[in-house]
Amino acid sequence: MKRALVSGATGQDGSWLAEQLVDKGYEVHGIIRRSSTINTERLDHLYEDPACAPDRRLVLHFGDMTDPLALVDVLGKVQPDEVYHLAAQSHVRVSFDVPCYTADVDALGTLRLLEAVRLICPRARVYVAGSSEMFGAAPPPQNERTPFDPQSPYAAAKVFSYHIARNYRRAHGLHVTCGILMNHESERRGETFVTRKVTRAVGRIRAGTQAKLFLGNLDARRDWGYAPDYTDAMFRMLQLDEPRDLVIGTGESHTVREWVEAAFAAADLDWHDYVEIHPRYLRPAEVDHLRADASEARRVLGWEPTVGFADLVGRMVRHDVNLALTEKRC
Repeated sequence: MKRALVSGATGQDGSWLAEQLVDKGYEVHGIIRRSSTINTERLDHLYEDPACAPDRRLVLHFGDMTDPLALVDVLGKVQPDEVYHLAAQSHVRVSFDVPCYTADVDALGTLRLLEAVRLICPRARVYVAGSSEMFGAAPPPQNERTPFDPQSPYAAAKVFSYHIARNYRRAHGLHVTCGILMNHESERRGETFVTRKVTRAVGRIRAGTQAKLFLGNLDARRDWGYAPDYTDAMFRMLQLDEPRDLVIGTGESHTVREWVEAAFAAADLDWHDYVEIHPRYLRPAEVDHLRADASEARRVLGWEPTVGFADLVGRMVRHDVNLALTEKRC
C-alpha cells in the first residue's frame, strides 16, 4: 500500500485528492491547521476516529507551513511515498491585505517543506501546486514556455514556490513536479471565491434569504474547470518517471459576467435584478485573461477535462439551491 501526505487536506483540492487516493488504495495522511472551529467538513465522509478505527483510511496531523519543526515531525512519522503540497493562503484579493503572511505561507512554506523532504524522505515524489495567477498579465493562451508576470502578492509568492521547487529538483535530485493549474471549481469551493460566492447567492436568493450580490470586476476572463479533474491531473503528474512541470486547463475562457449570467439563468433568475458592483471587491492590480494551452499535458498525461463550463455552473447551482433550502428549513 502506497502512502501519501497531503498538505492543505481540508481545502477543496485537498479533499478531492484525498478521496481519489483512498479510492486508489492509498493510505492517506493530511496536514491540517489547528482552528477554534471544526474545519474538516470536506473530509468527514473519509475521516474516522483513530481510537475507534485503527485501520482508518485517512489520518490527519496538526501542522502549519510556517512551522518547519512540525513539518519535519509529520514527515518523520508518515514516511510518505508521495507528497502533495497544496496548502496556501490562496485568495488573491486577500493577499493584498496580508502580503507578508501570504509570502510566508505560500513561498517560504514550500521551501520549508522541500527542505524537510530532503532531510527526512528524499526518495518521496513531491507535487507542488503552482497557479495560473503566476502568468499575470502575460497574453493568452499560456503554456509551459509563457513568461511569468505576477500581479499580486499571491502570484509572486507562487512564482518563488515554483522556482525553489525546480531548484531542489536540480540541486538535490528530488523528484519534484510543479502543476500550473488554471481556475478549478466545485461544490466544495470556499464561499469567498467569486464562483462559489455567486452560486451560493443564487441559492439564497431562490430561498428568499438574500436580496443582493455585490461583486467586483465582471470583465476578467478565466479558464474554469472542475476540481476533481484537476486533482486527477496532479496524481498523473506524480506517476511520471521523470518529473516535469505542466500547465493544466480546459483551453476555454469565460468572463465573470458569463459565469454570473449562467448561474442565475440556471435558477430561472435575471442577474440584473440582483447584482451590484462594489469597489471593495476590485483588485489593486487586475489579471485580465487566463486561458491554458494544455496540449503538453494532454500528450504526456493523456489527461482531458470531463466537465464543461455549463455543466460545472449547473452542478454548483443545483447544489447551492438545495443547500440554501435546507438551511432555510433549519
